[in-house]
Amino acid sequence: MKLEGRARRLMIFIGEEDRYDHRPLATEIVHRAHQMGLAGATVVRGIEGFGASNHVHTTRILSLSNDLPIVIVVVDDPERIDAFVAELDELVTEGLVIVDDVDIVKYVGRSGEEA
Repeated sequence: MKLEGRARRLMIFIGEEDRYDHRPLATEIVHRAHQMGLAGATVVRGIEGFGASNHVHTTRILSLSNDLPIVIVVVDDPERIDAFVAELDELVTEGLVIVDDVDIVKYVGRSGEEA
């Protein structure tokens, strides 16, 4: 089955070492998204990047970094994303949050399976 339509994408750029209440920030964000019933969230670990500090973090062996870039991506209805963005004010103290409207094409093939 194929579903198509408009949605809103939320992308949160943080560092791997970022924390909220002694817990990895990415984990806290994913758990809150789940609690709010959002459609899903994916955490992607970058291999290289820099942000506001202008310090390059990389996986290259000569300059191994513990604070690699992390991106959390969530796509859902605009109203649900907007409500979740309000939650991020408490969580994200450093980072970049991007919200944009997107066209989705979703293939649904699982019947009753949990991912």
